[in-house]
Amino acid sequence: MNKIPLTKRGAELLRAELHKLKTVERPSVIEAIAEARSHGDLSENAEYDAAKERQGFVEGRIKEVEGKLSNALIVDPSSLDADGRCVFGSTVELEDENGNTLVYQIVGEDEADSKAGRLSVSSPIARALIGKFAGDIAEVQTPGGVRELEVVDVRYV
Repeated sequence: MNKIPLTKRGAELLRAELHKLKTVERPSVIEAIAEARSHGDLSENAEYDAAKERQGFVEGRIKEVEGKLSNALIVDPSSLDADGRCVFGSTVELEDENGNTLVYQIVGEDEADSKAGRLSVSSPIARALIGKFAGDIAEVQTPGGVRELEVVDVRYV
C-alpha cells in the first residue's frame, strides 16, 4: 500500500479520533446493542438494527483510521528544507488577479479544510502550486476558467 502523507498535526488528529472511537463510540454502541436486545424479538427491533448499523460504521472507521496511521508518512513542516519551493506541508501566501491575499497550507486529504486555510495535496490549487517558488505564477483550472495565482511567499511552519 502507498504511503499516505500527513502533517504532524494531521496524524495527531487521526490518533485522537481513533482513541475516541475505541474508548467512547465502541462502548456506547455495545451498550445500545445490549439495551435493544433486552427488548426481546430482534426481527422487528428498529433500535437493534440501528445499533448494529452504527457498530458497523464505528468498526469500519476504526479499521480505516488504523490503516491510514500504519501507512502514514508524517511530515513536520518546521523541519522541511525545500529551498523556498512549495511542497507538501508548506504554507503558501498567494495573490490572486484581483489583488486579494490568500494563505494556504498544503496538507493530506484527511486534514483538508479550505475554510481554515488547509488544502488537500490532491486539490487543483495545491497541484498547481507544488514545485513553485515565490514570484512564480500558478495557473489553476476552475469551473469559471483559468485563474492565475502569484506565489508571494512560501513558509515551513
